[in-house]
Amino acid sequence: MRNLPCRLVAAFLFFLFFSIPSLTSAQNQRWSVNQYIDANGDTLNYRMLFPDFDTLRKYPLVVFLHGAGERGSDNNAQLKWGVSNFATDESMATHPAIVIAPQCPLKMSWSNFKGFRQKGVSLEIQPEPALPMKLVIELIHQIIQKSPVDTNRIYITGLSMGGFGTYDAIERYPNLFAAAVPVAGGGDPSKAGLIAHIPIWDFHGSEDAAVNPDYSWNMIEALRNAGAHPGFTLYPETGHFSWLAAYSDPEMMSWLFRQHK
Repeated sequence: MRNLPCRLVAAFLFFLFFSIPSLTSAQNQRWSVNQYIDANGDTLNYRMLFPDFDTLRKYPLVVFLHGAGERGSDNNAQLKWGVSNFATDESMATHPAIVIAPQCPLKMSWSNFKGFRQKGVSLEIQPEPALPMKLVIELIHQIIQKSPVDTNRIYITGLSMGGFGTYDAIERYPNLFAAAVPVAGGGDPSKAGLIAHIPIWDFHGSEDAAVNPDYSWNMIEALRNAGAHPGFTLYPETGHFSWLAAYSDPEMMSWLFRQHK
């Protein structure tokens, strides 16, 4: 009997070790493997989650932009953080949506800002989008044409490099998106007036050593000065991985799917 607790603990650890990877693998199988190729031959890998085989409805479209560590060409690494929260049984039943997770190629970025990591935390958006962002926007329009998308409910979110990409996207295409959730990112505060009409909930870690929280603070202040009412969550005692809490927050999910043009 003395050994029973130890055996139970061992069995529990064995279950966790083998079941969690299998659950993650099974969940990843819900994402179709796709490529978007433009007229110039430029390619964007992406994964896609389709909510239900229901031809009578239209669905919101969620665009998820991963961070710098998930760049590449395997068309899988972008599922590592955050986006899997949209593919749980509970989420798909409560908030059915078409979700796309593109993968940014190596040595490229979603955004095209000037000033990152220079003196201060002021960013300036450049005239032309980065190539991956250009392809993402083209992919969105293609999916709108081919899939049952509710164009009044197109959402964009991203973490770290994808958080900057989220701001880049809405500042360049302010009439496309119904809501945005940037996580551990930042944007060009001088363009806040262009996006003041878009519901935004920004998340950041107060001890983020990779992306200064002031990038988010500056955007929130500029948005408020432009008449907007953005949400802002600054997690205490949290570094760069603020997306762990952000994408696990059921209130954020409920808020996001309530938004529409």
